[in-house]
Amino acid sequence: MAEIRLVRIDFRLIHGQVITKWFGSTRATEIVIIDDELSKDAFMASIYEMSAPPGAKVSVLSTEQAVEKWNENKLGNGKLLILFKNVGQVYKTFKLGFPFEEIQIGGLGSAPGRKVVFGPITLDDEDAKQLKEISDKGVHVYLHQVPEEGKMEFEKVLEKNNFNI
Repeated sequence: MAEIRLVRIDFRLIHGQVITKWFGSTRATEIVIIDDELSKDAFMASIYEMSAPPGAKVSVLSTEQAVEKWNENKLGNGKLLILFKNVGQVYKTFKLGFPFEEIQIGGLGSAPGRKVVFGPITLDDEDAKQLKEISDKGVHVYLHQVPEEGKMEFEKVLEKNNFNI
């Protein structure tokens, strides 16, 4: 059974902060990207694979493949850093039966209809609604950009912001 070291939502997926801060601090050996769109784009998937630290295994799976592989063999034997591009993909994976214990939100960019909730992290009403449902099922959801900075619990985000959920 793989050991999940961190599940992170970051629209940039594999980038400097993830590699220099989170991959090292979690002592992960593998990166699993779960994204339906990216799993169908071999060219973009290969770019992310080349962006990984030397020696790190990278897998790009659809939400369905991730759940299937979890049910098959608990995603193998590695120490995993699991990355999602957005809340919708996490929510879909959760609803399909992937057993999350905690979810870290590290990077969600701005766009119309989104609120800045913690540093540069933004959420919209749909994100908040989906994360609340996941959180209400016992999953620890929090916002945290880099290890040396503070984090914020998702419940505090809901208290401080007026989401329509």
